[in-house]
Amino acid sequence: MNIQDFAHRQTILVVDDTPDNLVFMTNLLQGAYRVQVAFNGEKALEIARLAKQPDLILLDIVMAGMDGYQVCQQLKRDPVTMHIPVIFLTSRSEVEDERRGLEMGAVDYITKPVSPPILMARVKTHLALNAMAAFLRDQNDFLEHEVSKRTQEVNAIQDVTILAMASLAETRDCETGNHIRRTQYYVKALAEKLKNHPRFSWFLTDVNIKMLYKSAPLHDIGKVGIPDCILLKPGRFESHEFEIMKTHTTLGRDAIEHAEKALGVKVDFLSFAKSIALSHQEKWDGSGYPEGLAGDEIPIPARLMAVADVYDALISRRVYKEGMSHEKAVEIMIGGRGSHFDADMIDAFLDIQEEFRDIAWRFTDTDADLDKKRDYLSQVTQVNQAN
Repeated sequence: MNIQDFAHRQTILVVDDTPDNLVFMTNLLQGAYRVQVAFNGEKALEIARLAKQPDLILLDIVMAGMDGYQVCQQLKRDPVTMHIPVIFLTSRSEVEDERRGLEMGAVDYITKPVSPPILMARVKTHLALNAMAAFLRDQNDFLEHEVSKRTQEVNAIQDVTILAMASLAETRDCETGNHIRRTQYYVKALAEKLKNHPRFSWFLTDVNIKMLYKSAPLHDIGKVGIPDCILLKPGRFESHEFEIMKTHTTLGRDAIEHAEKALGVKVDFLSFAKSIALSHQEKWDGSGYPEGLAGDEIPIPARLMAVADVYDALISRRVYKEGMSHEKAVEIMIGGRGSHFDADMIDAFLDIQEEFRDIAWRFTDTDADLDKKRDYLSQVTQVNQAN
């Protein structure tokens, strides 16, 4: 037998405090396996925890100090050694002893004096079973890693797609600045606050809050379809202009729906995005648009976005106006409690209004942002006048 063949042999650890038994087992096994020996339980645990672990342990029960049951118990409690198969090899032949050993996690129980052919057959069987179990564990770990990797890739693709679509709307409407990012975080904060509320707990699960956070940036995607002369108008709309502007809700819903149909599969966050895009301009008293929904007819995602959207519009600076103070904006939001907004959502907003203020500060539009908006608006105005 050459050294390479020996190195690839499976390893058996024999644990017994009787030297004659160790010599006998070593002579019996060493023709087919690499053999390690331990004279007590402590040494057995030390060997089992080495980087090169034994493939199987033959363990005596009656030993001085730590007995075989205690050794097996510690092996099975330790994640590092719990997968090593243990065969009790003992002079105890009572059924109760065997039952106890198997309940502790041993794969087999052989009484002394041993029959060499039976012992070798059982060792071979359990080594084969353990090798298959190790293969399946490796495959399972590999599959879990691949699933995790693919899930991260899918989530990344979703996030990039959402941001790309949202940025497209933001590019068309230069007035929005960081509005998309702020409203995304407002919605998440408000949903987290309401997740235990009896009216909303059934819907605001952790999974759904994550979907809301993902889909919120698409609330104004329909503005891509609004003409520049209306979208970029620095002031109040004429009645006919406002009617055109209101169509951004249905345009957004239809665009997302078209994308969903093109995918050919149902995507949860797109369902949320559709309801937000379509209904975030609805009002609690039914005076909003596009469908005049009232009360609980308005989807919860859209109600959350309504609070986020209006608050941000009030505090944000525009080319043609200064933003309101947080305090003034809060006063107006309170005035819309039960008319524009769901009352319970406004109460939650008031409880976390400082968090809203912090989000607004974190994603504030700078003077440089406003200068860019003015330049862009001026260029678009010139092009429109030329045409």
